[in-house]
Order: sequence, then structure tokens, then C-alpha cells
Amino acid sequence: MAKYEQLREEVYRANMRLPQLGLVLFTFGNASAVDRSNGVFAIKPSGVPYEHLRPEDIVIIDFEGKIVAGSKRPSSDTKTHAVLYNNWPDIGGIVHTHSTYATAWAQAQKDIPIMGTTHADHLAVDIPCAPPMTDDLIAGDYEYATGHQILEEFKQRALSYKEVEMILLGNHAPFTWGKTVEKAVYNSAVLEECAKMAYLGIGINPMAPKLKKSLIHKHYERKHGPNSYYGQE
Repeated sequence: MAKYEQLREEVYRANMRLPQLGLVLFTFGNASAVDRSNGVFAIKPSGVPYEHLRPEDIVIIDFEGKIVAGSKRPSSDTKTHAVLYNNWPDIGGIVHTHSTYATAWAQAQKDIPIMGTTHADHLAVDIPCAPPMTDDLIAGDYEYATGHQILEEFKQRALSYKEVEMILLGNHAPFTWGKTVEKAVYNSAVLEECAKMAYLGIGINPMAPKLKKSLIHKHYERKHGPNSYYGQE
């Protein structure tokens, strides 16, 4: 439908950035963006290789996960995206990948420790890893439960989804989000780099300490604090 042309184009571009950034192989991943004024979001179709993807293939979904426009089956992760859009009103885009280093930490069921200033430039805490999903939830509405797995981990840790825009799911892979789908893609790339740096750093020195609080505070606040001075006006 013509009314969704711009939204489809935005989501198409975001999805195409994932292989360009080395964050996905084959069909491993998806990006979506929301149009809250129309009560819909757009998401990649399931199992379509990126080299074959076209803007008109992008599927339009309502917040209940029902197809509004599009001839293809939407991503198998659609219900997860819907849960997050329904519960977190300030996010505009979501990305799910199986990027190598972030997924390795997820498979190890470990938070990514804040080891350096690159990490602290983006968030002031370890990147959280939720425990693997329980058997009863796996046997139920799995993708819907995945969304609630993310919500529950943020509730348990008292984290703000506006400040921490990424998570690992134990034995699964990462999800990221942001005010726009472009920011969600950016966050996926940042997550992968932080995961890689932490892995390599600990490999060089298994006894390396985490970043000290004064450096965490300095680097996070200069970008995100009330007196931030990074970048241009």
C-alpha cells in the first residue's frame, strides 16, 4: 500500500545495513520500525536472503502481530518485536542478529563486562544476558515469550530500556532497539564490537579488571549527561 511506502523503504535500508556491517549471514536476523500514528510496524519477511530482499517485500504488522499489508510471511520473531513495541512506547526500531561475538557471549550465558571506554561511551553497565528460557515457555508461544523474557530481565535488574538499548538472551542471541531503526542498527554494531573487545581483552589477560567507576562516569556523562560535550551543537 502506498501509505506504507516510506516505512517499508526505511526498514529495507536498515535490514540491508546488517550484512554490510557484518552482523548477519544468509537470513540470520531482522530489523523493524514502528509507525505509532497508524498503529503498525514494518519488518523483514521470514527466510528471504538479503540479496533478494526488495522494499515491497517488507511486511506491515499491527501491534497484535496481524498482517496489515504484504504478501509474504513476516519474520518468525515478529511477536517478540510486537511485545516490545507494546510495552516500551519510546522505541522506534528493533534489530535482532546472531552476530558472532555477541552470540558467543549469549551462548556462554554471560553478561558482557564493561572493560573499556568504548563500552562506557554507550552504556554505564555490563551488557545484560538473560537466563535461558524455561521449558514450559519454550513449549508455548515461544516468540511472544521471548519478548516477555526481555521485559522481565529489565524489570529484575531495574534497568531502563531508554539507557540500556541492548540485551543478550541466554543460548540465543542479541536484541537491540532505539528511538529509530537506524539507532537500533547502530546499537547492534556497537554491541558486537564491545563483545569482541571484551572477549579479546580477557583472552590477553584473564585477570584484567573491569573499567573503574570514574572512567565509566566520565565517558558516559560526556556523551549522555546533562552537561555532555561530545559532538556538535
